[in-house]
Amino acid sequence: MSPRPNAAALPRPEDDAGQPRLLGVEVEFGGLTEGRAARILAEVTGGQLSETAGDYTVSGTPFGDCKIYMDTTLRDRGQSALGRAALDLARNVVPVELVTAPFDPARLGDLDAVLARFRAAGASGTDEGILLGFGLHLNVQIAAATADHLWSVLTAFALAEPLLRDAYSLDLSRRALPFVDPYPQRLLDVLAQGCPDRLEALVQSYLGVTHSRNHALDMLPIFAHLCPDLTRDALARGAGGTVSARPAYHYRMPDCRIDDPGWSLSGEWALWCAIERLAEDRPTLDRLSARWREMRADPVGRVRLQLNGWVEASEEILTPAGHGDLRRLAEGLRG
Repeated sequence: MSPRPNAAALPRPEDDAGQPRLLGVEVEFGGLTEGRAARILAEVTGGQLSETAGDYTVSGTPFGDCKIYMDTTLRDRGQSALGRAALDLARNVVPVELVTAPFDPARLGDLDAVLARFRAAGASGTDEGILLGFGLHLNVQIAAATADHLWSVLTAFALAEPLLRDAYSLDLSRRALPFVDPYPQRLLDVLAQGCPDRLEALVQSYLGVTHSRNHALDMLPIFAHLCPDLTRDALARGAGGTVSARPAYHYRMPDCRIDDPGWSLSGEWALWCAIERLAEDRPTLDRLSARWREMRADPVGRVRLQLNGWVEASEEILTPAGHGDLRRLAEGLRG
């Protein structure tokens, strides 16, 4: 499969060891069975298809060994007639999921070509129905296991999130689901104080406010990888469940519009790259943090924040600093 061009690039495309930062992708969609999707993936990429108990693997693709499965416990009951009927009914609302291995983001255009074939074969996304809360997850390898890098990216996203939500025009079905919860203002209060000296302090600050995985940028996989004891203890106290530890930002995009010819993974990736560019712009990040502190300290400012006034306040800083593409990219993805 010939590489296709992918324009967007991370501002720090390599990690501290000089190795390319890798990207893993999870795509949820309807309209195709797991087997049909797996066969298309194998055909387009020349990969090798295998199947075990209804779960499909396509190995040797440009995206590593990919998994395709129906995201429900009902698939384990599909051997009986009743089980098969329940499984067929569930297909109306439960997505099939494509999960890649970590791969070079330069091959993201190739994955868009695969999804275009899915679309041509009848794949459907969130827009097909009010209950179809299908999503897209990006797992972006961190550039460095340092407080400075992690704080910068986390704070850039946290302070830009209200603007992104305003621009994106989130699908109604996704608004009703818990994993679209915005970061609590208390977390922004902590982050806006500046970068802590130690990684452990950043982890403790985050976990002191939220144990939830149900945020657009889920930091718990990274924290579980770098500070396993701290994370495990916090989750045990807060009944937060288990976390797969990995050194990657787990970024949940609001919806998957695989059936829209104007939508692409590359567009979603460009938005993440814009967030990381903001993270690398420390003067702008410092101005945003200072503005947040000022508004939280002022009674009128606190009222404005409750009325979504941070969108306007942040844009007054971001646009002149050259980060107006955050709104433009988010608006371009809303369909």
